[in-house]
This record gives sequence, structure tokens and C-alpha cells, in this order.
Amino acid sequence: MNIVTRRDFIKQCGIGAGAIMTSTLWFDRLIAGSELPADLSLIRQKFGLRIEDIKKVLSLALTKGGDFSEIFFEYRISESVTMEEDIIKSSSESITLGIGIRVLKGQQIGYGYTNDMTIEKINQAALTAAAIAKGNSKIIAADLTVLKPKLQVYDLINPAHSQKIDTKIDMIKEAYQTAKNFDNRIVKVSASIADENQYIAVANSEGLMTFDTRPQVRLSVAATAADKGIKNTGSHSAGGRVGMNFYKNVKSPTEIGRRAAEEAIILLSAKNAPAGEMQVVLKNEQSGVMIHEAVGHPLEADANWKKQSIMWDKMGQMVSNPIVTIYDDATIPNYRGSLNIDDEGTPTENVMLIEKGKLVGFMNDRLAANIMKTKPNGHGRRETYQDVPIPRMNNTVLAPGDSDPKEIIESVKNGFYAVSYQGGQVSNTGKFTFSVNLGYLIEDGKITTPLKNATLIGTNTLILKEISMIGNDMGFFLGTCGKDGQSVSVTCGTPTLKINKMTVGGVV
Repeated sequence: MNIVTRRDFIKQCGIGAGAIMTSTLWFDRLIAGSELPADLSLIRQKFGLRIEDIKKVLSLALTKGGDFSEIFFEYRISESVTMEEDIIKSSSESITLGIGIRVLKGQQIGYGYTNDMTIEKINQAALTAAAIAKGNSKIIAADLTVLKPKLQVYDLINPAHSQKIDTKIDMIKEAYQTAKNFDNRIVKVSASIADENQYIAVANSEGLMTFDTRPQVRLSVAATAADKGIKNTGSHSAGGRVGMNFYKNVKSPTEIGRRAAEEAIILLSAKNAPAGEMQVVLKNEQSGVMIHEAVGHPLEADANWKKQSIMWDKMGQMVSNPIVTIYDDATIPNYRGSLNIDDEGTPTENVMLIEKGKLVGFMNDRLAANIMKTKPNGHGRRETYQDVPIPRMNNTVLAPGDSDPKEIIESVKNGFYAVSYQGGQVSNTGKFTFSVNLGYLIEDGKITTPLKNATLIGTNTLILKEISMIGNDMGFFLGTCGKDGQSVSVTCGTPTLKINKMTVGGVV
């Protein structure tokens, strides 16, 4: 695996992988609301294998002397609809079907994959993965035992993927029209809905056989406002591992469209942000991107066992103000980054990372856990069956504090209030930059002038110690995270928080 030193957090990336389509698969979508069972019949129906066949493939993958073998099965249906220029601009459906086979030998990884479900091609993929090892097999694959996930963190009622396309079109029209009609200065709107249902199974040479059915949906709106030669864009999205009732009971298409347009209009009157070192207050919700990038990535275990993260030698040390507690919890119901099991079949859990300022944990997969002599904790994730699992975040959260958000603002005489972001990136040295889409000036404890063209710059180990107040509120932000060429769905959450000293890049 190659470690990428700078990683992008993509706010508006759609859901789904590249399509691999076969004519027999399309029949499934003709049966409205049909669901596949999350058991061995899934393997039989979609992959043409019996449990004895799976064991033979796992054993074949070990014949060159590997320590461990694993098969990842994936069947995924993805759909999307987009509205622009007052018309339904595009719609698409893709189906992914394939098997990935991994062999571990010490720190080495062998990987082969195929979308050809003939036993010859599957065996070829197994031998490709096995090629990292040279020698006689000393390990025999164990008999497989089916284990059902103990958790159920998805809303499987009225799933988006079972809806007719007309229903989805009505939703994006509602969001689109709300944004377009918000103000006559809105000149362009794009609204889209993307959903998927992913069926996965994991079998390994230790005898594990497990399954998961994962829904995902996201409705997004981007609105552009223009006036007197000034043009700016606002955006908003909502969704997760939820059903369609979410858009009736939690956040409607109307609210999503309104919030996108409202931000675009506010930006028309925004001034260029000042530059320099100042007090910064991060608003809840979208500011979770900073926790994800500046803190989350450096605590993924692969960078730490390779000693490439600034945090690799700080376990048990105080790395932040004692008021800071950060954890990654895939077990929160219905969130975009929530999982019953990870992509290695490991049950997910709430993993404490920084507790009252002390570094206490890393997010790891099987390989990292073996190397660091600990246990896997549910963070082995992959984009598709074509990818090896690597340590990734799920739902990364800065725990709320005791301060009222209003008191936090009032404590700042002159500072910057960051509200929404265009993205961010961080290096393994801990240095980061975040582009702020909308911010405000804080003057004498009050939020005043809207600001744009701002960048927040810093180093995570320094900024963590500069956090002086944490709000008792909370907000969550939906994202798609890129690392090592793979993208996965994540959520990040944060309350309002105050940073005593931080560099704001603006217009001098």
C-alpha cells in the first residue's frame, strides 16, 4: 500500500462505484421493493458458490504459504438523478458485482479480484493473491461458521433504492424550486439525489462467514447567486443510512434547498476575510471537517505503525487541552459513516481516540492490529471489491463541552467565525489547510460582517492545545473521504468551539 501524504475531503462527491453490468442482474430492479437475503442464499444467487466452494478458494489462496486468506463479496445497486437548468439533466443506474481475495503474509498483502463468477476466474484471483508468499502451506482454512452482526444501525424501512424514479424526481424538484425561488438573484441551481444498496459478505480462513446489507442516500443542492458582477455558491445536503421517511420527518427537500440558497445570498454581501493570527470560533456541523482531517487521519493506524504520522509516538501522552475528547463511533444509528461490521467482517464499536486530552487509541484494521499487537476495532474499510481494506474513519466526533455557544461568541473581542467549508487537507506532519466558504467577523462579542475567501491554517498538535471552550451543542456533517485512491462515506461531528490562536489566510 502507498500512503498518501495529503488527503482530500470531498464535500459533494456522489455515492457509488464504477458500474460492472450484466444482463441477468438488471432483472432484480424490475421487482419493486425486492430485497436479497443477507445469508448464504445471497452467495448462491449472485456468486454461484456454495459454502464448500468458499472454503476451497480460501484454502487455495493459502497454498503458497500465506498466514491468512479472506474473500470479500460485493453486490451493489446505485442510482442517481440530477436536475439542472429546469430539467432533469441526467439519471443513472449502475450495478457492481465482484469478489476480492486477500492473502496476508506478515506485513505483505496479496490481492486479486474478479467480476467473472466462473470458478476458474475465482481460483485465478486466489492464486494471484497467494503469490506474495513462497513456500509450502502450513495453514488450512477452517470450517466456516455464519455469524450475524450483533448490531443493526441502518434504517431499513422504506429504503430509497426501492422507490420509483418518479418519487426521487419529485423530491429533487421540490429542493430545486425552493432554492431557485428563494431570491431573484439565484441564477443557477443543481439538485441531485444519489442512493445505493450494498450487499456484502466476508469469509476468511479463520472460519468467519458474515453478511451485511447497507443502504445509503444523500440529497444535495448547490445554488449560485449573482449580483452586480459578484457570483457565489452555497450548498447543503442531508441523508445517511436512512429510509425515505427521513426526508419527511427529519430534513425535507425544501429545507435543503432553502439552506443552499440562503448561503449563496449571504455570500453576495460578504467581504474578503482579513489575514493574520486571531481567535477563531468554529460553528458546529460543518466544522467537523477539521476534526476529520486534522485529527482523524493522523490517528488511522497504518500511518502510525509506519511512523509516518505526527502521532505515532504519542500514545498515552497529553496531546490537547484536557477539555478535548474525540472518538470514532460507527455504531451511531443511521449516520453516513455507520456500519454494523467493517469490510473485514469485524464488529464495529465506539473507539476512544483522545480522552480528556490524552491520546488513548488508534483506528485500525486487521493488518495494523497484528503489527501493533492489539485487536481490530472495526475500521477496515474499502471502496469496492477491487480494493484492499485499510484503516479508515467512520463517524468521527468531538464530544460536546459545557459552554453555551452564545457565551463562546461573547468571549471573543475580535476574531473569525467559520461556518461552512469548501474542503480541507492535511499532511502526515499534522499541518492542515481548510478553505472556508462562509465566515463572519466577530467584534466585541457579536457576529457582524459576513466574510469569504478565508483559509484556516495550522498544525493539529498546536491547535488541539489552543482549544479553550467547547459548546454544549452538536452538529454533524456528511462527507466522502479520499485516501490511497479510495473514497468512502463518513460523518464528522463537532459542537461550537473556540480556538485561542489560529492563522487565518485572507486578503491582506
